Amino acid sequence: MPPFVGQAEATIDAKQRLAIPAKHRAKINTDRDGKVWYCVPWERERVLRLYSEAEFSRLSQTSIAQTLMPGAGASDAETDLFGFSEDVEMDSNGRVRIPSWQLELLGLPNEVVVIGVGNRLEVRSRDEWNRSRIERFRRMSQMVEQTDQARNAEG
Repeated sequence: MPPFVGQAEATIDAKQRLAIPAKHRAKINTDRDGKVWYCVPWERERVLRLYSEAEFSRLSQTSIAQTLMPGAGASDAETDLFGFSEDVEMDSNGRVRIPSWQLELLGLPNEVVVIGVGNRLEVRSRDEWNRSRIERFRRMSQMVEQTDQARNAEG
């Protein structure tokens, strides 16, 4: 699947439906990626991460230790990750219904921005994104350097 990139303003309607922006929807091939999206609330940044069915399946099989007897930390992480995630089907108009409890948990408003983040989409408060955008841009090269340093230390 081609990476998701860019940003688009969107609105979550009164029925908790979010229209996946056309520029992002165009990258999805339902035969390859599935019609289901996985909504994963991410507390640290108060965002909702949306993964295609194929990507969520791929990541869930490779990122969590596959064992019948995981340690306490891994077991709790699995419970939280899968317990707070929800699968939602995209309708014929390219919309997904976000569970209301996830919106409440994150405090997401109706006015949002959908950001392409490579293998996923992120749904963020539009106001918060607009307030932080310039600072995020200014920190981008520093964050890349830190990531490179961490990779070099590992390998």
